Amino acid sequence: MTPLVSVIALCHNHALYLRAALDSILAQDYPLLEVWLVDDASQDGSANILREYAARHPTWHLLLLPENVGSCRAFNQAFRLSQGEFVVDFATDDELLPRRLSQQVALFGQLPADYGLLYSNCELVDEWGEFVRLFQQPDPARLGQLRPRPASGWVFEDVLRRYFISTPTMFMRRATLLALGGYDESLSYEDFDFWVRASRDWQFFYQNEVTTRKRLHPASLSAQTTRYRDPHLPSTVAVLRKAKVLCRTASERAALRQRLRYELAHALRRGLFGLAVRLLRLLF
Repeated sequence: MTPLVSVIALCHNHALYLRAALDSILAQDYPLLEVWLVDDASQDGSANILREYAARHPTWHLLLLPENVGSCRAFNQAFRLSQGEFVVDFATDDELLPRRLSQQVALFGQLPADYGLLYSNCELVDEWGEFVRLFQQPDPARLGQLRPRPASGWVFEDVLRRYFISTPTMFMRRATLLALGGYDESLSYEDFDFWVRASRDWQFFYQNEVTTRKRLHPASLSAQTTRYRDPHLPSTVAVLRKAKVLCRTASERAALRQRLRYELAHALRRGLFGLAVRLLRLLF
């Protein structure tokens, strides 16, 4: 039986990129899609574009939120209404390559039931859609390997130690999201928390294919972490507190200490001394 895939397309002020993103859903060669268009109170005309696409494609679902609730809560509202066996969290400043969903469904069909996430390589493009580089590139120091080095299987320790998953490429099993209760709505971003909680009880698999185009632009969520006052660091501290409880081995605790030291330096560079104290308490 062909499984249903739910694509939850999250938009917040993506009008410049929105048509390309929605057209990339239409270009998929996978036949059984459930599409949710979710606007998180955009102020740039995005809602009108979403209305236009919803009118042209009556099977698509439209959810226009009256106030900005953040990506985690916006996603959860659509996820709880969706039905797909697999779920894609699709930011509408990115683009899906045409064979992405068919490839990922086929891969999941070859994996045991305890695999909860597929992820892949992706193209990083600029604001105008011009190629910048691949997310995972050949490592000149280690012939035949990629940088950042992907990991498959039980990756909880890897998730704590380093950043190696391109968020827009994630393809999630619905059962995994349900087991976690969806995204944590108290956080300002979803990916690190999902990786930590999911990888404790579910295996991950790396697909060595380019499936997605991730757009680099100043308003993107990832770009905000490089700002002087990182608005997402309090959420990272909250995730690391959860991770400390989930650690089971000395090696996992060592990986957590490595991440804590990294985030501590990050907080100190930005003058976030209150958060630095919280990180120190977790470190010792």
